[in-house]
Amino acid sequence: MTEKRTHSDYLQKAAMYDLLAQFYKYSFPNLHMQYYLKHIKYMNKAMNFMRTDSQPIQLEAKVRFLHTSPDSPNVDIYIDGKRVIRDLPFKEVSTVLSLPAGKHHIDIYRTGNMVDSVLNKTITVEPGNSYTLAAIDSVKKLRLLVFQNQPSVPRNESKVRFIHLSPDTSPLDIAVKERDVIFPNVSYKQATQYLGLTPMTVDLEARATGSRTILLPLPRVQFMANESYTIVFIGLANGQPEFQFITIKE
Repeated sequence: MTEKRTHSDYLQKAAMYDLLAQFYKYSFPNLHMQYYLKHIKYMNKAMNFMRTDSQPIQLEAKVRFLHTSPDSPNVDIYIDGKRVIRDLPFKEVSTVLSLPAGKHHIDIYRTGNMVDSVLNKTITVEPGNSYTLAAIDSVKKLRLLVFQNQPSVPRNESKVRFIHLSPDTSPLDIAVKERDVIFPNVSYKQATQYLGLTPMTVDLEARATGSRTILLPLPRVQFMANESYTIVFIGLANGQPEFQFITIKE
């Protein structure tokens, strides 16, 4: 009698072949590809099992990708073996994608090169939640950070948080220009809490922690009613691309 496979069985097989693929990635490229394809096969089996197995309908999760690796070329992003983002450049944010709740395998490749991944990671997303997945660090040690978004805002209000993703920049104090610090000592890879605001346009600045030294001015930042924002510090303090910020609406 044929033993019935479970969703967990397929995921375990997929994980095993992923480990083998990574082990042979540089020493035996042919074996790397052979095991990688088996990894994808079992990830697809796991996904198909989830679709066919009778389970209560769950809310989907929302994800978007942010490319902040300063020396990485444009990238293609795969989820569970399927390309979902093509040619994402530095400092760009992808479209928002819907995913079933649960575990998903992420592979990131240099655009047009599916042989050598620069990152592979399994993430877990919860039903109804929204996430920003940020690719950080140099291309040789690329990592993926997961930040949960909070897009809901009280009526006629606004809110903002800050994320420090500049790898060679010291901790930051986020302040209103020439006034008080609103978020002190924000270190690399750290996200602040959200700050509720009355809609406004305001001059902000990022200072070296504990000093009045301005590392980056943020002039005339506009916060609109009924909008949630994330301001991300990216680039390099000592190199190119230069230290800068981007603003993302949620």
